[in-house]
Amino acid sequence: MTAPILAAKNLQVSYPVRGFMKKPIEIVHGVDFEIGEGETLGIVGESGSGKTTIGRAILGLAMVSGGSIAFDGRDISQATPKIRRSLAKDIQVVFQDPYSSLNPSLMIGQILAEPLTVQGWSRADATKRVLELLDRVGLPRNAAARLPREFSGGQRQRIAIARALALSPKLVICDEPVSGLDLSTQAKVLDLFIELQRETGVAYMFISHDLAVIRHISHRVGVLYRGEMVEQGDTAEVTGEPRNPYTQRLVLAAPVADPDRQAERRALRAQMFAAA
Repeated sequence: MTAPILAAKNLQVSYPVRGFMKKPIEIVHGVDFEIGEGETLGIVGESGSGKTTIGRAILGLAMVSGGSIAFDGRDISQATPKIRRSLAKDIQVVFQDPYSSLNPSLMIGQILAEPLTVQGWSRADATKRVLELLDRVGLPRNAAARLPREFSGGQRQRIAIARALALSPKLVICDEPVSGLDLSTQAKVLDLFIELQRETGVAYMFISHDLAVIRHISHRVGVLYRGEMVEQGDTAEVTGEPRNPYTQRLVLAAPVADPDRQAERRALRAQMFAAA
């Protein structure tokens, strides 16, 4: 593994609860993980496991109640708003729903130029960069003069990826970025993520409930269950020879093309649930 660009130690994340003197609810219970430069760490788990909460904590959108998050050797667990703004150049995010994350009233060129102008880029340099980004994600240059509603789901996700890469970040948090796409579009977008990583050296935290997606894109995998990291390691090892019972059930739940194998996996998974 390369030198870590991000490291979490005994990370605990809580959400506040409405009501006088009510204690916050802890969602993530002391997890450890690292992401190397140019590496993809896949975080997989069922809904409610806390995987999105980890991503939100890295972005400063959820409260770190214990442990630490270090980015590029600097503790950002309790970073101030000013520090968070400065981190925006190096840490970006791609959300699940590309349409809701794109301002429907702005043209694509304006959307892609916004993070650049906020960082002080001139209009001419920002325009040039926008055209480069559209080329990089496989969209025509005239897309800059169109609105988000004029694009398909897969194209909108390409736009969201382009925006995330506008400032050449070191890390991108990818929160279920292909779950709303059909299978053929998923494959194209995943291949785009991989291609862009090879070209730029960006690191990804790739969050998904879909083990097949995680297996396709990740160098290493962390399996999250009820806020705890129950297994972590090389992708081939974790998905091929899982040690933890929950990971084993997760692997067996992933569909395979062979009907006979699928039936065997379903039967074995049922036995494991009955024994649990």
